[in-house]
Amino acid sequence: MLPPPLLIALQFLTRLPVRLPGMPEARQVGRSLLWYPLVGLLIGGLLLGLHGLLGDTPALLQAALLLAVWVGLSGGLHLDGLADSADAWVGGYGDRERTLAIMKDPRSGPIAVVVLVLVLLLKFAALVVLLERDAWVGLLLAPWLGRALLPLLFLTTVYVRAGGLGQALSEHLPRERLPLLLAVHALAMLLLGWSALWALAAAALCFWLLRRALVARLGGTTGDTAGALLELGECAVLLVLALIA
Repeated sequence: MLPPPLLIALQFLTRLPVRLPGMPEARQVGRSLLWYPLVGLLIGGLLLGLHGLLGDTPALLQAALLLAVWVGLSGGLHLDGLADSADAWVGGYGDRERTLAIMKDPRSGPIAVVVLVLVLLLKFAALVVLLERDAWVGLLLAPWLGRALLPLLFLTTVYVRAGGLGQALSEHLPRERLPLLLAVHALAMLLLGWSALWALAAAALCFWLLRRALVARLGGTTGDTAGALLELGECAVLLVLALIA
């Protein structure tokens, strides 16, 4: 039987048919962060498997199918966080409380739609380039790195919204084990060659820039901004790999 923290991570980060035996304890929710990078690796493996099944399918069609499955595997969870963050960032006019209030509004404004379209368009274009040049490693690295950024964010950044899953993650995350675990994943990625080094650099730069902006505006992070970080991190990795392919 899989460990409960892994089941929690799978249930939260994917739409795979995973059922928990009961309501998880807060401690188990925090420990689920240890499994986030592995879930990203699993998603990358599924995308690679689909890429293999699609064979000689034209790159444009294959990129569209891969992106659709990619979004479907996460249920659009992180895209929702990106949309809420985009609306709040523009509509907040630099004010912390106004930004947080807009972020809680379930409705999406035009800014959210524009940002989602642009991010998905950039991902799609980058996937086309990578597929045309047989640079399959991007399918593995982008979701892997994207989900490794989340525990790093919660480890280094204050969670500023009371209640919910994000608070449990922040309060009960295993701070002693996470740095070593993330380092092991980074070393494992480097086994994939120079492309992994570029991908790590792109993800690190995206993390630093977004975290800096979050701390300056909000004093920390929320669940929505964590989702935004994941989407923007994936996008940055795909773009850099496409540029060097």
